[in-house]
Parts: sequence; C-alpha cells; structure tokens
Amino acid sequence: MLSRAPCPPLQPLVRMLWASEGAEASTEGGLERVLPTGAMHLVFRLSDSPLRLLEGGRPQSVGRTVVGGARASYYVREVSQPVSSVGIQFHAGAAPLLLGVPAHTLAERHTALEDVWGPVVAEMRERLRAEHSPHARLALMEQWLLARLRQTRGALHPAVELALQRFAAGDGVKDVVDATGYSHRRFIVLFREAVGLPPKTYTRVLRFQDALARLARCPDQSWSDLALDAGYADQPHLHRDFIEFTGLSPGRYRALRPGNPNHVPIPSGGPVGRSKTFKT
Repeated sequence: MLSRAPCPPLQPLVRMLWASEGAEASTEGGLERVLPTGAMHLVFRLSDSPLRLLEGGRPQSVGRTVVGGARASYYVREVSQPVSSVGIQFHAGAAPLLLGVPAHTLAERHTALEDVWGPVVAEMRERLRAEHSPHARLALMEQWLLARLRQTRGALHPAVELALQRFAAGDGVKDVVDATGYSHRRFIVLFREAVGLPPKTYTRVLRFQDALARLARCPDQSWSDLALDAGYADQPHLHRDFIEFTGLSPGRYRALRPGNPNHVPIPSGGPVGRSKTFKT
C-alpha cells in the first residue's frame, strides 16, 4: 500500500492519503474485525466488489464509495477478494468541513458517498479507475479534495480544537469542558457535531488505541503494566475495554498477533463474535 501526507492546504483536515493495488484477500477465513479508532475515513473501491460487512452472520453490501463514520465499536468485513482502493483518513473533527454534514449523522456506520456528495462521486470513481498507478490516483484524489476545500466555508470550532489538543495530551473531559467556558451539555453537542462521538467515548477510544500501540511495540509486556502505562485504573479496566472494543479477550487478541493492530483476522471456522455493524 502506498500512503503519504497530503499537500499543505489539506494537512489541517486530512491525516493521510493512501492507495492500494489488489490488497486484502489476506486472511485464511476471508473475514477480519476492524477496530474503532475514533477517526473518519473515505474510500473509493475501484474493483468491482463492494464493501461487504457481516451482520448477524449474513453479509450486507454497502457499496464501492464509502464514508466510514467515527466509531466506538468494531465491525466485521469480508476480505476474501483482492481490491484496489484509494482513500483518505481525516483528522478528528475535520471531516464535516469537507463532507458538509455533521459528523454524528455518519457515526457508527458506513454511508454511501453518493448519499453525501451526489452523482459527482460516480464520475470521480471512473476517473480514478482510468489512472494506472497509485501515485497518479493519489494526485487526482488530492486535486479533487482541494477543489472541494475551495467550495467549503467555516473552520473547526475553537472549543473543539482546544479539546482535541487537550484530549491528545491525556487531559480529562471535565477539565477540558471547564477550559472551554461552555456548559457541559453545549460542549457535548459541539463535539459530537464535529467529531461524531461524545467526548467521554472519544477519550476512551483514544486510550484504547494508545494501549494497542504500546502492545504492538512491546508484545510481551504484562497486561497489568500495559494497563497502567496506558492510563487505565487497573488490568480489569483494560480487560473490559478490550471486550467492548474488539469482541475478544486480551489473551485471544495477543494470540492472533495481527500485523495491523486495528485489523484482526478471523481464522477459518473461528467465532465472529458480537458485530456492531449497521445496515445502510
């Protein structure tokens, strides 16, 4: 997979652009759990196969151009066919400035991009398909986003911008709300509109992602040390979040040793678990 940072005008909004050529089809069972990161992403699948999620043991087709909303829940997707894709990952809070809709309306689900941007999406997908290299596709995607940016107005709300900075530094929700000068209720509304998740939920996902990153760096670290290093009260606290965010026990997750911490292969014949995907 080819990935890179965007050009400077897009950097406040977009964390990364990426393009893959014939990726996926990499797990024995053809399924994987995708874990919540709290971020939003946008994907153009250039191959014929649409994104297919597993809901209640049955596949649900989402489409070939998809907005993935911010999540605090994992989902299960099929990865049985090779897929060429182009996508972007947004910075937290930035997606509504390009998409033009509040983030909470897209949260915890996948939405067809045509439902957000209309028929121009199909034209853009065909233009991407006509390019024959990942570099050219990323350049075209970047030009398209720049054109969208020139059509948008507004900026990230200062209270949300402050909160995201403070949450990344590990500050608690109450202290951050006090620093913004807004009431707790009003702050939650502002934050959900920009980010998609309530602030307390978002900070829990951030802490869990920190734990996964630490585990990837030190895969043999004890769970008790990992819990404390990542800011959990104790090991049972980390265990509860693991079950909620992955559908797996910490021990089972460690045994699977996923190459990408947020993409956990489901072995052939293995239990899928409690999927929280949403039909679209």
